[in-house]
Amino acid sequence: MEALKIKFSRQYNLIMFIALSMTNIVRPCLSSPFTSFVFGDSLVDAGNNDYIFTLSKADMPPYGIDFKPSGGQPTGRFTNGRTISDIVGQTLGAKSFPPPYLAPNTRDEAVHRGINYASGASGILDETGILFIGRVPLREQVNYFEQTRSYMVNVMGENRTKDLLKKAIFSVTIGSNDILNYVQPSIPFFGHDKVPPTMFQDFMVSNLTIQLKRIYELGARKFIVVGVGPLGCIPFIRALNLLPTGKCSVEVNDLIQGYNKKLNEVLDQFNKELGPDAIFVYANSYDIFIKIIGNYPQYGFENANEPCCGGYFPPFICFNGKGGGDKAASALCNDRSKYVFWDAYHPTEAANIIIAKELVDGDESFAFPINIRQLYNHNS
Repeated sequence: MEALKIKFSRQYNLIMFIALSMTNIVRPCLSSPFTSFVFGDSLVDAGNNDYIFTLSKADMPPYGIDFKPSGGQPTGRFTNGRTISDIVGQTLGAKSFPPPYLAPNTRDEAVHRGINYASGASGILDETGILFIGRVPLREQVNYFEQTRSYMVNVMGENRTKDLLKKAIFSVTIGSNDILNYVQPSIPFFGHDKVPPTMFQDFMVSNLTIQLKRIYELGARKFIVVGVGPLGCIPFIRALNLLPTGKCSVEVNDLIQGYNKKLNEVLDQFNKELGPDAIFVYANSYDIFIKIIGNYPQYGFENANEPCCGGYFPPFICFNGKGGGDKAASALCNDRSKYVFWDAYHPTEAANIIIAKELVDGDESFAFPINIRQLYNHNS
């Protein structure tokens, strides 16, 4: 009888060991859903500008022509398909995209998907984009997030809200319009009384720092802060400066690299002061895009100079006045997957896919101190 008990006990322990082992194997698959809060400009706008009076809109064909969830109809995204933040989310398991904050009835989505606050023509500085009339500057975007957080606390309580925000990804993609406004002499505020470039860089960084600290104080712990890309190479700047094919504005790119260096240093300091509780990832979009432009045939592109839509000369309008379809567009390339630039300012979805891949799984040269996948899995 005693031997039978020992045998039963051993069998029971073996069964429990297997069960616990299986639990440990399965557990990683039950990670928290991908929730993201997106701040920025037209590079990541998901349609907020459709709900304000502004000259900066992407609500007409052929914008969105390759965006499958809408059946090729415009969604307010300033590209032919998905933005970088869309692709990053899908890569990490998101089943849908964070809705634009200004769209009706989106508050409840914050708990499940997050919210997109980005606005075309906006900048770090409130004055940026003034010629486009309506836009939501970064400071106001953070105000909107503060309102979202208050709603979440009312619905699910302070503790559950803190827990959700601690695991969520917060991305900030902004600064391009500040640079563009600075290098254009006709823009008020950025006109005759321009401050020196180094002072302007410091002004941008200090204002961005204020907003990053606000987002942190509201509960964010996982940050992706995207540096400004090589705007000296976009069709708009090339045409503005009458640059020959394949050439970029050295002056504009030097200004951007100086700003990016200072931003990276601030984020590094944040990680030292606030880590490991909080992580600020610097997304080096500049070097990724330079690599794409410099080696575009290796990535399957045929054109890294001209925009697919809207033409290479002013007014750079990407617009389909006949109501839909490829053939109705007056200036649209035949194969959008072969172009790096969608319009005079923004990349195609094909380029966005490459950039997103490098940021999600790339090494420290493109995402520092860790890549986005590592950030997502950190403490989750």
